Amino acid sequence: MEATLTLKLDKLAIDSAKRYAKQHNRTLSRIVESYFNNLSLEYNYRKKHSPIVESLTGVLSENDLEKFAREDERARYILKQEI
Repeated sequence: MEATLTLKLDKLAIDSAKRYAKQHNRTLSRIVESYFNNLSLEYNYRKKHSPIVESLTGVLSENDLEKFAREDERARYILKQEI
């Protein structure tokens, strides 16, 4: 269902957004709609995680994750050999 939304914005911001839309072959309405959809997706994502989980996000580096994956792989191999 589509609805109309009226916004009051700085003229320079509007002109800049219109140029961007034209350069990317999109309508300004679709760009705003995508932005609003992304806002609600991000909000819902954050809402699903507790503050403690959010605080832990990004604590491990990519190297840490790779190290854990290698250790897990080794542990699985050793367990398989013991069976």
